Amino acid sequence: MTISKPVAGANALRVVQELPNLILEKNVDIPLKDGQGLCRVNVYKPKNEGRYPVLVTYGPYGKDIPYEKFHEPSFSEIPDEQKSERSAWEVPHPDYWTSQGYVVLRVDERGIGSSYGFMDTMSDQTSSDFAEVIEWAAEQPWSTGKVGLLGISYYGGSQWRVAARRPKGLACIVPWEGMTDYYRDRVRHGGIYSNKFVDFWWNNQVRIMQYGSEKRVPRRFGPWTGPPVGPDCLEGVLSEEELVANRRDQTIDNREHRYLDEPYHQSRVYNLADIEVPVLSVANLGGILLHLRGNVIGYLEAGSKNKWLYFISGRHDLPFYLPHYVKLQKSFLDCWLKNQDADGWKEGPNGKVPAVSLLVRKGNPGFNSNEAEATFKARPEAEWPLKRTEYRQYQLTDDGKLSTSEASTASSFELQALGKSKPLHFEHVFEQETEIAGHPTANLVFSIPRRSDGTAPCDIDVFLTLRHFGPNGKEVFYTGTAGDPVPLAKGWLRASMRAINSASPKHREWLPYREYRSTDVQLVVPDTKYGLLVEIWPTACVVEAGGKIVLEVHTGDTQGSGIFLHNDPVDRDETRFAGVNTLHVGGTDDSWLKLPIV
Repeated sequence: MTISKPVAGANALRVVQELPNLILEKNVDIPLKDGQGLCRVNVYKPKNEGRYPVLVTYGPYGKDIPYEKFHEPSFSEIPDEQKSERSAWEVPHPDYWTSQGYVVLRVDERGIGSSYGFMDTMSDQTSSDFAEVIEWAAEQPWSTGKVGLLGISYYGGSQWRVAARRPKGLACIVPWEGMTDYYRDRVRHGGIYSNKFVDFWWNNQVRIMQYGSEKRVPRRFGPWTGPPVGPDCLEGVLSEEELVANRRDQTIDNREHRYLDEPYHQSRVYNLADIEVPVLSVANLGGILLHLRGNVIGYLEAGSKNKWLYFISGRHDLPFYLPHYVKLQKSFLDCWLKNQDADGWKEGPNGKVPAVSLLVRKGNPGFNSNEAEATFKARPEAEWPLKRTEYRQYQLTDDGKLSTSEASTASSFELQALGKSKPLHFEHVFEQETEIAGHPTANLVFSIPRRSDGTAPCDIDVFLTLRHFGPNGKEVFYTGTAGDPVPLAKGWLRASMRAINSASPKHREWLPYREYRSTDVQLVVPDTKYGLLVEIWPTACVVEAGGKIVLEVHTGDTQGSGIFLHNDPVDRDETRFAGVNTLHVGGTDDSWLKLPIV
């Protein structure tokens, strides 16, 4: 059966279910102004009639896919009060939030699940549609007219983009592990394509949930041999050719579009300063390859006068549902959506509620354990970065050290490009307990010799990792996105994209601002030295006396990268990159690491 275009607003698939603890209106139509699609929503309402504030999630994973079938082991670990057959991945649990006096909306974005239209995830179209959804929700008879946003990852990142549009009714946002910058945070780290994650995410979580797709199966977490889950497309199916014609493919787009001034990427750019509603940005210090940077930059650049930054740790899927974090969410949302402000949010940052909650990560308790994460203590701070920060510079030396004194005699180290040799390591042992919190940077002097056949590479990809070792010599691993052991921090830079716009108000000593435009490209030439200033993502830890920090320098991904690999053969081709990359230290070669010490 093929699909005929649905009539927007007809509610052809709507059903109402009265459940023991809530009322569910399923597949309610939300017409879109351009007439080229519609969004369908599940509306979860308290049983008592009335008007309630509304929590909205809007995304591409299928609003009707049960959390238990999407990722059963994860589902089994969240607290009982946060799970039921209506639970879904990365979004608020409707049973809990309706019991707290909220209406919960779970929306399939255009082209996804039950929502008809062209599928173009994370685009200008999706943000525009999301704004329409919020304004629709604010006008419904069960709504007080106040809308809040709460969700993880995709459901966090989308909040920044739509809040910048200032839709009527939006009252506050809680982007929980939500990147802000499609290009810098997600698809091109330092200009290098993060292909493995894009491919994994697109093909396992998004593409197969396209409207009109015949096969609905749990995604991402292992093979599936059972029957489809969630409803099949209730209005028929599309052929593979029709499905391809009705979507943009991120795996293709992000390989082909390398620069921020191309229309594809420009359409995804917005201004964080346009955000006016209160913001609670929750940044996971273990998210060193996707969301962490965005939550911090979002806090720094959002135009809101009422904005807070909370650092957390733990696996990507669990902290959101833990009781103390649900209490934080509810306190913030009750204030801005219900005018119930027991904790003093309305007094503004640093009134009763400190602007920043910094997680002090001390010791080596292990990873992927709620008990381990609980050993890290939150500390209130008035700002980020901390005003008392000392940006301490460590020179790379010829004997593999990071020295606060003048560098050693000039020396050089060779690395094979494209990650084809072992990485280099430079270390500093701390004689006394030292806290690091903020934005590290590193400046590395590189050159390339000609190849044996007389040809030469014309670019260099630099991969940096900060590793933390305890006084006992054992590396301290933190909990990564998927529960994997990750190091302290990572940073990347493609040498041809090294141009910095120091005149931009977004440029800081500790955060070099690059525009990544096609006009910025500067290929490297052989036997010429280049100083490459690398942004390392923000971090925080306490190094105990006798512990050390190691700067790992490489030309490809190393331990801790997980599924966030940069190994696309088109983006990192042999002709452009293969050969020797020479790192120069000491003498007049100014290779250094700068750490934020507090």
